[in-house]
Amino acid sequence: MESILDKIVAAKRVEIQQAKAENPEGDLRGALDNLPAARDFFDALAADGPIKLIAEIKKASPSAGLIREDFDPATIASTYAQHGATCLSVLTDEQFFAGSLENLRLAREAVEIPVLRKDFILDSYQLVEARVAGADAVLLIAECLSNKELKRLFDEAIDLGLTPLVELYDAERLSAVLACGARLVGVNNRDLRTFEVDLDHTIRLRERIPADCVLVAESGVRTHADVTRLEQAGVNAILVGESLMREDDIGAAVDRLLGRPGL
Repeated sequence: MESILDKIVAAKRVEIQQAKAENPEGDLRGALDNLPAARDFFDALAADGPIKLIAEIKKASPSAGLIREDFDPATIASTYAQHGATCLSVLTDEQFFAGSLENLRLAREAVEIPVLRKDFILDSYQLVEARVAGADAVLLIAECLSNKELKRLFDEAIDLGLTPLVELYDAERLSAVLACGARLVGVNNRDLRTFEVDLDHTIRLRERIPADCVLVAESGVRTHADVTRLEQAGVNAILVGESLMREDDIGAAVDRLLGRPGL
């Protein structure tokens, strides 16, 4: 039976070919020479101090439907930054998550912290798209890529000045993630085939991930107690979107999540 992830990947391949036809990669690469340096996504998360927050700008998802109707990427980005987010993640998949590269551009222009393009990256073209749109980092999902593809896209991202956040769900993909050179490793607590969530998934994998890697827990983080539990288990950062995007007062929600007094 075809999973949700299978459907997304199949649709993404069609989308990439359409984008290449409308805006050829050679033309897109022509814009690279005039770009400012990318912000350092890795060092921001590796810095000393408490667990870091990658706050996500996300309008909808296949599992939850519409998450936030009042959606202004620039305002949300500014609020996240003002309330202590270390980095941002912006969904750019349009068909399944109601995202766009324009949302990424708007968010990055509004803040000074690093920004990640969160999408289903399958092709070098998407890396160039990300860099031109202003991304400082990209998500590479191990379950979507062969070992060879993962290594190639990882190296190409580095060459473009992007930081790859390499995500896995299946524990058996960890060896390939580490072999490609990843030092920023994300463990998705949501099984992208079923969309079921288990917060303990990251904690179980912590001891198998080298100490010199920055470990990011993704999905299912909802409360300050969750954050404390992950931090005590040695997790370096969290990526949180849906639970924050549902709140009327996003800033107050970030404060509660991080256990900080309101600003």
